[in-house]
This record gives sequence, structure tokens and C-alpha cells, in this order.
Amino acid sequence: MKIKLTLAVATFAMIGLLPAAAYADTVTFTLTHSSGNVPYLGGSLTYDATVSAPVGNSAPVFLNGDSFNITAPVMLDDTDFFSKFPVSLSPGASFTGDLFVLTVPPNSPLGTFLGTFTLQGGPNGNANNKLGTADFSLNIISPEPSSIVLLLIGMSGLAMTLRWARFKGQSRGWAR
Repeated sequence: MKIKLTLAVATFAMIGLLPAAAYADTVTFTLTHSSGNVPYLGGSLTYDATVSAPVGNSAPVFLNGDSFNITAPVMLDDTDFFSKFPVSLSPGASFTGDLFVLTVPPNSPLGTFLGTFTLQGGPNGNANNKLGTADFSLNIISPEPSSIVLLLIGMSGLAMTLRWARFKGQSRGWAR
């Protein structure tokens, strides 16, 4: 019995002396602008994000990957995340930068397209835990007339008004 008790105490003592395993706690993840507009003629829109590791974290958090979901025909390019974001964030650190780009092909249907973007990572370079998810939306809108078209319409209206006034003046004998 004494041997079992001694063995148990020795085992607990060795476990207590082993270094604590490092683990990542959390990150906060927010999109700077969670919605945007693109004309139906096509184009792209870049979304920025801020990722922060709270000061209370006990170890760095590794940002290893992402996953996303967006309705077709909108396409998402996450190259900015892999090329611009840091590999890890130490406790108390934060980073703001371009996260992804949404591209809309020409003549896409009008409407609002919803999506989600999830950061993955954890306590080491191989972890694939869900660190945070952000929702976003993209509105495909009909184009507004350009300013040059509006200027031309205004000038033609003015010309027509002047011509009408001149015609009215001639019929009353004002013009010579």
C-alpha cells in the first residue's frame, strides 16, 4: 500500500513539474466595413479587417488559414490574408489590413449577396481551430448616370429654353 501511495505521489509531482502546455486563447476579429456596393457593370471591392489578441492571452495565436462562403456570381479572393496578415499575434497585439477582395462579373443580377469569412488557427502553426467569423454583404446596384451625361442634359435643356424664349420674342415683335 505504501508503494502505491509513494508511486502516486511521485507521479503527481512529476506532472506538476512538467512545463505547462502553451495554448492560444482568443482573438477578436471585425471587418472595418461589413457592406459595400458595386455596379452591375462589374468591379471589385476590398474588405479590411482588424484582428486583435487580448492582453490576457497566455501565448501567441497563430493565424493559419481561412474559410469563406459567398453566393455566386460573386467571387472572393483571399490572397491578401495570406500575403499581408502576420503569421501569429502575441498577447496584446493587433493588426489591421486588407483581408479579401470581392469581384463581381459584368451584368450580374442586381441585389444583395451575403457571405461569411472565418479565420482559422490556434496555439501552433498546424492548428485549424475556428478563431472568429464575420458576416459581410455586397450590393450589386444599377449604375447612376455619369456627371458628363447630367451636364449635357442640363445644357440641352438650357438651350431649348433660350430657343423657346427667342421664338416667343420674335412672335411678339421683340427681335429684329
